[in-house]
Amino acid sequence: MGRLGVSIYPEHSTPEKDKAYLSMAAKYGFSRVFTCLLSVNKPAEEIKKDFVDVISHANSLGMEVVVDVAPSVFKNLGITYDDLSFFKEIGAAGFRLDEGFNGAVEANMTYNPEGLKVEINASSDSPYIDLVEFNQPNRSTLIACHNFYPQRYSGLSFDLFKKASQKLRGYNIPIAAFVGSQEKGTYGPWPVSEGLCTLEIHRDLPIDAQARHLFATGLVDDVIVANAYASEEELKSLSEIDRNKLTFGLKMEDGVSDVEKEIIFKFKHHVRADMSEYMARSTMCRITYADADIPAGNTRDLRRGDIVVLNNEYGHYKGELHIILKDMPNNGAKNVVGRIPDYELAMLEYVVPNAKFAFTEVK
Repeated sequence: MGRLGVSIYPEHSTPEKDKAYLSMAAKYGFSRVFTCLLSVNKPAEEIKKDFVDVISHANSLGMEVVVDVAPSVFKNLGITYDDLSFFKEIGAAGFRLDEGFNGAVEANMTYNPEGLKVEINASSDSPYIDLVEFNQPNRSTLIACHNFYPQRYSGLSFDLFKKASQKLRGYNIPIAAFVGSQEKGTYGPWPVSEGLCTLEIHRDLPIDAQARHLFATGLVDDVIVANAYASEEELKSLSEIDRNKLTFGLKMEDGVSDVEKEIIFKFKHHVRADMSEYMARSTMCRITYADADIPAGNTRDLRRGDIVVLNNEYGHYKGELHIILKDMPNNGAKNVVGRIPDYELAMLEYVVPNAKFAFTEVK
């Protein structure tokens, strides 16, 4: 199951605030921490002093810390590619290479005696990963993570994200990506506050919608909140996502009955294998609710993204739940109980035969 993570930037905060945030995240099952040395301009000993306390606290909570670096950081701190002990000394589980080398360096570093994880930048559809693989890395310590993008309109397109991630998937490399908190006053490593996310289409979305989309692609193992500090409500919403199941946000219609709510939220749905181009049907609920009373109500014509429950007028089929994939007329036997928000409609491409799916109510 994919992991959840948060980010901290000790140079912009205090140890007390960072540790309190990590404790709260750990309470909700978060187990990864991202932090950055790219924006830190201090001697090695001062960095150790600033980072060791907070990273030690994260480790005590069972969290794994990866620090973001680049060739310039190695140079400034006097770290060589053959001696990576600095990262072990500050308590990090590994380091992320925001900028790469030549493939051979990365591969060689994966054999470090400290067992540090070497995380390569996932946000490029280039031969870079092929060069790393050509040099036979230690697969047990090689991972990947996408970038985040502080400037509005600078985030990855979905097509590039997909291509780059699929290449990494071909080598069975675990992949992480970032989502952005919508809490006011958050920050990242740089003095730009226009949101932090991997995909540009996610920049203004609720944080749980961003994460549910990433998990739905099947191209991401871990999701990390890029900016600090996300609210407790946001962390809780992420912790409640079923990371192994396609989960849609659902804006409920007025007047939905208790029976219909049970069908929507409590039944374990899956798409029939013989899926129509017009709808994805969850049919087993009609057996469970065969004796239920589901009067007709809200039987307007149907639009892509509507969720319907078949009412009494459909007799044998009463109680089925459908995800509408193409606009069509309503024969009066389908109650529109809610709608997937427009910003989540792209997730309908993951509705395929036999897919397991669920809903979470959104406003």
